[in-house]
Amino acid sequence: MRQYYVYILASRRNGTLYIGVTNNLIKRIYEHKHDLAEGFTMKHQVHMLVHYEETGDIHSAIAREKQLKNWQRKWKLELIEKTNPQWDDLYPHLIG
Repeated sequence: MRQYYVYILASRRNGTLYIGVTNNLIKRIYEHKHDLAEGFTMKHQVHMLVHYEETGDIHSAIAREKQLKNWQRKWKLELIEKTNPQWDDLYPHLIG
């Protein structure tokens, strides 16, 4: 079964946020961290993986991404604080 991920990147604690969806979280975060794709994360130096969620359904992942993008900033910060209170970069944990 294929897995899909909704993720939140941050430039720093309480900094600029970016929300995305992917089917290969390690590869996608690597691309963000190394500025391999021009765009928002490259321009604003948004490279820390601070939150992610996993699902087996692409439609659920896209719906969740849209939902999070429409949330108030305060709610997004509370979600991050709830699951990652220290705002650790979760990427190193993914790659072992």
